Amino acid sequence: MVARTMELTWHGHSTWYVTVGETSLLIDPFFDNPQTSMDPEEIDDPDYVLLTHGHQDHVAHAHKFSDATLVATPELVEYAKENWDFEDAVGGMGMNLGGTVECGDAFVTMHRADHSNGIDTSYGTSAGMPAGFVVSDTKPTQVADEESNTFYHAGDTGLMTEMREVIGPYLEPDAAALPVGDHFTMGPWQAAVAADWLGVDYVFPMHYDTFPPIEIEMDDFERELDAAGVSAELHALDGDESFTLE
Repeated sequence: MVARTMELTWHGHSTWYVTVGETSLLIDPFFDNPQTSMDPEEIDDPDYVLLTHGHQDHVAHAHKFSDATLVATPELVEYAKENWDFEDAVGGMGMNLGGTVECGDAFVTMHRADHSNGIDTSYGTSAGMPAGFVVSDTKPTQVADEESNTFYHAGDTGLMTEMREVIGPYLEPDAAALPVGDHFTMGPWQAAVAADWLGVDYVFPMHYDTFPPIEIEMDDFERELDAAGVSAELHALDGDESFTLE
């Protein structure tokens, strides 16, 4: 099978628009961040909306895309159906950690992320475990496929040994978007270790410089990557900038 081209567009914070072949996926829509100049209404309607967890800085504009098919935990899907007018979800009820679902030309595997998960940052409603997503153009198996393209969106997380023991060697991402803003997630040194464990070719920092507690110097991340011996290319994208994985 010939690998499908994958286009990755960062709209600031943790918001990514991913196209795999003819399929479009929007991850964690939050456009009230200083890195993007776009409003939700300017975004092409995605086929799927993927939500890692329920905090406001990841779901604030999910309701603007309620015609899409939702990919999230069953708890978050139920909340989105009742509050944000979503009607469709993968499998009718969402998915959960460890599962892989087919989304048009893409396959989406949900993996755990180490974080908290109150909806809308009010912490009044549990949304199940927070997650990250591995998006690939082939279904993951134990047989390595060097032709496939795979993108790992880590979600909000701290450093996890699963990155070294499971995600890197078995799901084999080519590129990873990693939170680097510290305070609420990994900071530069933990994200550098994560990049090393994952063995990716490309690293994209996210979840930084949105508000004061997560402002960083990107030079610090570059130094930590060098210190960890990471050979991956660092791509600190500008807001609304795209990268093609092929």
